[in-house]
Amino acid sequence: MLNDILKHLTELINCQSITPLSDGSIEYIEKLLTQHGFSVITKTFGEHDYQVTNLYAVYGASKPNICFAGHVDVVPAGDRDSWSHNPYKATKVEDKIYGRGVVDMKGALACSLAATIEFIKLKPKLNGSVSFLLTSDEEGAAKYGTSKMLPYLTSLNHKIDLAILGEPTCEHEVGDIMKIGRRGSVNFTLTIHGIQGHVAYPELAENPIHCLVKIMHNLSSLQLDYGSKQFMASNLEITSIDVGNNTTNIIPGTASAKFNIRFNDLHGAESIVTLIKRIVEQHTLKYELIPSVSANVFIQEPNHLISEFAKIIPQITGIIPKFSTSGGTSDARFIKNYCQVVEFGLLSETAHKIDEYTTISDLQRLYSVYYGALEKFVG
Repeated sequence: MLNDILKHLTELINCQSITPLSDGSIEYIEKLLTQHGFSVITKTFGEHDYQVTNLYAVYGASKPNICFAGHVDVVPAGDRDSWSHNPYKATKVEDKIYGRGVVDMKGALACSLAATIEFIKLKPKLNGSVSFLLTSDEEGAAKYGTSKMLPYLTSLNHKIDLAILGEPTCEHEVGDIMKIGRRGSVNFTLTIHGIQGHVAYPELAENPIHCLVKIMHNLSSLQLDYGSKQFMASNLEITSIDVGNNTTNIIPGTASAKFNIRFNDLHGAESIVTLIKRIVEQHTLKYELIPSVSANVFIQEPNHLISEFAKIIPQITGIIPKFSTSGGTSDARFIKNYCQVVEFGLLSETAHKIDEYTTISDLQRLYSVYYGALEKFVG
C-alpha cells in the first residue's frame, strides 16, 4: 500500500505541471487507470495559447458513482534557491515527502489512486461505480477545467452521486476538518484618473495617488461583517498598488490598485460591488472599477452521503471532523451544481509555500479514509 502511494506521488511530483500544463501527470493517470479496467475520457479545452487537459475515468456502471475529483496543476515554485530540495523531484527525508504540489493536491490524488486500485483488485465487482474527475486548470483561472468537463460529461449521460475533492483541508491532524462550502470571491481593479504634471506646479496637476491612498485606507479598515452561523467574517485584502512612475518629478496621470473580497452568506457579489462603488464615489467620480466574480458563496447541508462520509473519518482517525467553510476557492464551486461534494485532504499548512511537504503517516491515514469510503459506498 505505502509503496504504491509513494510510487504514484513520485511520478506526479516529478511532473512540472504548472497551470495549465499537465506535463505528463494526467497522461500517467490515464495509462494507470486504463491498465486497471477503467473507461477513460480525456478532453482538451482552451484557446490556442492556453490548452487544458482534463480526464474522466470510471469503473463500473451502477449507482452510486463515487468520484475522486481534483487537479494535477500546481502553483509555481517561486525562488528555487529558497527550497531545501528540488521542488519538482519528490524527496523523502525521514517521515517527510517534499515537493511542489505534494499537499495541494498530488498527495491526496496518490492516495485515492492507490486506494481505488487496491480496492478493485480485491473486489472487482462493485456495488456501484468509482470514478476520477481531474483537471490541469484549477490553480489558475479555472476556465477550461472542471467547469467545462461537468456539462460535457452530463451531455454524455455520466452522473456522479458524491464527489470527494482532495484539497488540503485539515488544520492540525488529518481528520479534523472537512469542508462543505466556501465563501464567495470578487477581485477588483480600481484606477483613479488625475492630471499629469510637474511636481513643482501641483496647482496645474491633479495627483491621483492622494485620492487612491484615502480610498485604500477606507477599504482596509472596512468591517464587512462579523461572520455568520456557517461562515467566518468576510474580509478584504489589498494585493497591489501601482503607479508605473519611474521618475521623481512627475505627478502621474493615473494610479491603480487591486484587491480581493472573500464574502460570506450575508452578502452577494452584486451587493459587494455596489458597496465598493459607493465608497470610491465618496472620494471621486473620475475612476474606473473592474470587478470580476471568481466564485459565489455556497454551502451544502450534510445530507445522507456527506454525513455518511463524515462517519468514516473518526473510525479511521479517532477524530470527529468539524464541518467548515473556511479557506479559498476550489472546484467544489462547480461540482456542487451537479452532485454532492465534500472536500477532505491533507494538512493545509504548507500549501503553496517554499518546502511544501507532507508526512508519510498523514498519507497513510488519508489513504485509509479513502479506502473506507469505497468500502462503505460501493463495497
